[in-house]
Amino acid sequence: MEPHSETTPAVSETLKLIALDAEDLAILSAHMQDAVLLVGDMAFLPKQRRFAAIANRFDWAAAAKAEINGKPDAQLSRHRTALRFERVLAAKVSGIDLKDKRRALSILALQFADTSAPAGTVTIVCAGGAAIRLEVECLEAELQDLGAVWAAKAKPAHEESKPKTPTSE
Repeated sequence: MEPHSETTPAVSETLKLIALDAEDLAILSAHMQDAVLLVGDMAFLPKQRRFAAIANRFDWAAAAKAEINGKPDAQLSRHRTALRFERVLAAKVSGIDLKDKRRALSILALQFADTSAPAGTVTIVCAGGAAIRLEVECLEAELQDLGAVWAAKAKPAHEESKPKTPTSE
């Protein structure tokens, strides 16, 4: 039996990344693409000026490495991952019912747009037109794997759609 079968993911690198500008955030975005997030696993903490979420991140780096090695499905895995934004002034959502705590969102991208540098807007774009928009005084984000890793059933696939106009959280 191979050491890394389809049901046992390969030992992969635990990530801990920070983003302080749009280029950094693009790297976090690549790692968070197709992460699955439950509405109940995200929170805006206005007193701490923080937005935090726990998601199940698909390991695209391990999948690419497996494909290069000729075993495209051998190392598909997901990681339990924390995503945190500091210096958040406001949080708005669109296409998301915050009362539906068990609803799963699939993250497509993390985007940053300057409004009045260094302030700007972070948008967490999700499948189905859902989005989370964070008004930040400056970009300060962290992605950290929490340790749990398990085999993914398949490589994620999705259709693109535009986010709707956000509403206040």
